[in-house]
Amino acid sequence: VQLPRRAGAPWTTSVAASFSSSVPTTKLFIDGKFIESKTTEWIDIHNPATNEVVGRVPKATASEMEAAVASCKKAFWNWSETSVLSRQQIFLRYQQLIKDNLKEISKLITFEQGKTLADAEGDVFRGLQVVEHACSVTSLILGETMPSITKDMDTYTYRLPLGVCAGIAPFNFPAMIPLWMFPMAMVCGNTFLMKPSERVPGALMFLAKLFQDAGAPDGTLNIIHGQHEAVNFICDHPDIRAISFVGSNQAGEYIYERGSRNGKRVQANMGAKNHGVVMPDANKENTLNQLVGAAFGAAGQRCMALSTAILVGEAQKWLPELVDRAKKLRVNAG
Repeated sequence: VQLPRRAGAPWTTSVAASFSSSVPTTKLFIDGKFIESKTTEWIDIHNPATNEVVGRVPKATASEMEAAVASCKKAFWNWSETSVLSRQQIFLRYQQLIKDNLKEISKLITFEQGKTLADAEGDVFRGLQVVEHACSVTSLILGETMPSITKDMDTYTYRLPLGVCAGIAPFNFPAMIPLWMFPMAMVCGNTFLMKPSERVPGALMFLAKLFQDAGAPDGTLNIIHGQHEAVNFICDHPDIRAISFVGSNQAGEYIYERGSRNGKRVQANMGAKNHGVVMPDANKENTLNQLVGAAFGAAGQRCMALSTAILVGEAQKWLPELVDRAKKLRVNAG
């Protein structure tokens, strides 16, 4: 499979200055423009199959992060007043553009993250399903009315956007998890600041370009890059009203506590792992194949990965065969 060299893409720039070799640098996405960061601190992006440095991502400066939030805040007033049907039309176009470019996005994921191409396509497809769900916004945000709760009094409820929202995504699903976050928030009238994992920014940058092509107004989605400083910025900034996070317990608990302390709504999906119970009447061949895939697929780097298997009764005798199948696995390029 010919995996992409990203130099020349609108979201990357190939530079040689101050680097030992020329590799693409990931841009910021601020106010509808892909911008080269003025930072002096860069993080290497490695292809896990080769350990080759395939790109560099900036630690956004304080002024760049401020500009991204300011862009979100400025765009919110027009975007929140845009009709629900107009916002829906953008996401209807967006889901088609994702379908049209699914294989290209998948190659970028494999290039930076290392999962197999089949897994990468599943990564994009699961995110696409959320974009398709966002297209149902007309029924999802219905309010309620109750007439005559007492004499001459009716009640009405409305679902209104909050304002600027933010998302912090992990490295293991570079397309799916950002697509869990910004489409649902934005179709409801919020603007969004996204921070992808610094290890796998390429897929989100491609998705941002497609979102722009679908007709999203400038400033409605902004993207910054970085590590701890960027996370703290999101948790502390007074103009950010809500945060979505997916990742480890340690990071999630920190973001939940710090963001909540600053009066933000925070949802943190953390540390999910599964246990499997194998009963003695299970189909042996099918079960062993399922256990190997569930535990070791994507090197176990999935929220749904099986970290523990409890074998009941006679099923315990299958352990040597499970070990043998695990030994035969070969880690290779995606």
